[in-house]
Amino acid sequence: MPYSYEPHYFEDFEEGQEFESVGRTVTETDFVVHSMVSGDWTELHTNRHYADDEYFGERVAHGPMTFILATGFVYRCGFLERTVLAFLGMNYMDIPAPVNMGDTISLDMEVIETKDLSSRDDSGLVIIDTTMTNQEGTVVFEGDMKFLIKSRE
Repeated sequence: MPYSYEPHYFEDFEEGQEFESVGRTVTETDFVVHSMVSGDWTELHTNRHYADDEYFGERVAHGPMTFILATGFVYRCGFLERTVLAFLGMNYMDIPAPVNMGDTISLDMEVIETKDLSSRDDSGLVIIDTTMTNQEGTVVFEGDMKFLIKSRE
């Protein structure tokens, strides 16, 4: 599967269509920048000495940071470039395992629904099921993302 895709309009999406992201390694900078932007300086994420003695035995990514990394992969693939009008939410989201500093993560995506909207003639609904894994194949995030996507003119 290629890692770079052309922008897709609503009509280009089909149920069962799959996309795969590149991988990226989560760094100290990711942790710090997320804390700075969110204001969440919880010690499980930011204090190595404290976190080493807690449940995970090391610092772990913020749950919202894990979600943000997943959405970043979707946009980085390029198929929503200049065609997405809105992120409309999710029907479900799970974070079954932590993302650790130094993990290399990637995202697999599958279109699970496309829907014409009677209220709009310029766009449609596309729901993409996502699964993010680390370098060991451990699932660290799952969820479906709902997007409002432009129709072709």
